[in-house]
Amino acid sequence: MSCDPSPIAYSLLRVTKTPPLGGDTAFANMYLAYEFLSDPVKQLLDGLTAIHDGALAWTAGYGAKPDPGKTYPQTEHPVVAIHPRTGRKFLYVNASFTSHIVQLTRRESDAILQLLFRHVESQLALQTRVSWLPNSLLVWDNWASQHHAIWDYYPEERWGERVSVVTGEAPRARLDLSEAAE
Repeated sequence: MSCDPSPIAYSLLRVTKTPPLGGDTAFANMYLAYEFLSDPVKQLLDGLTAIHDGALAWTAGYGAKPDPGKTYPQTEHPVVAIHPRTGRKFLYVNASFTSHIVQLTRRESDAILQLLFRHVESQLALQTRVSWLPNSLLVWDNWASQHHAIWDYYPEERWGERVSVVTGEAPRARLDLSEAAE
């Protein structure tokens, strides 16, 4: 939910029922996604912001338009953020919610975002895949990682219980020096 002003910071998922085959979750390390970019691309991205739109996820995820009058959050976040706990830069865009880069023309934005989305999808070194067992528990950082549930087990089912932590913080392009010392 990167469209929220204070996006989910951490999630915990305990999978209670798994299908006989499939149902994994793929994760991408967004620290490495940033680090693997060339220096000229990093320089281009540093300081840019993007709109994260909840309606985009509805349309892309479900292939339908939201009900008339239904609104979803839209929030502007840095394309490259600095993690408030580690102080490390990470790439903060995703195909589900990121609609455009504010400072670029729509054509430029589309081209750069497609480059970044393909970068994350195609770099196997950024990725790990979790094969769930019943009662597996996983904790992850929603800001510095992306996850994708692989729905390859129809008509079987996968069930779980998820708890998400919202800290009230928002991704930022810079940290105050006083925060880094905490």
